[in-house]
Amino acid sequence: MTTFFEEAGGEETFRRLVHRFYQGVSKDPLLRPLYPEEDLGPAEERLRLFLTQYWGGPGTYSEQRGHPRLRMRHVPFTIGEPQREAWLGHMRDALDESGLPPELSEKFWKYLTMAAASLVNSET
Repeated sequence: MTTFFEEAGGEETFRRLVHRFYQGVSKDPLLRPLYPEEDLGPAEERLRLFLTQYWGGPGTYSEQRGHPRLRMRHVPFTIGEPQREAWLGHMRDALDESGLPPELSEKFWKYLTMAAASLVNSET
């Protein structure tokens, strides 16, 4: 039985997708302030490791950072509907450019929309 991670093309696919996402974030005036680090590289690495693990790849994220605790890790940041929509917009662009087959792309997108909604913590 193969994992989604393997079906999607493994490490290289996730690396490209997350890199493309952060290219958009780096220029986004709404999202860039949510990433306090000067260099987005560490955030890019964390997201890539998380998504890799979530979709059946190596468990490096948990080995390095422990349980994901996504809501807890995002509490310090104000995330409202505008931030959610911007985040999803950059993810949509990255996913559309990923070359994933439609059935995998749809499955990935459903997860992203659910995850993004769960992190909204502000009405602003």
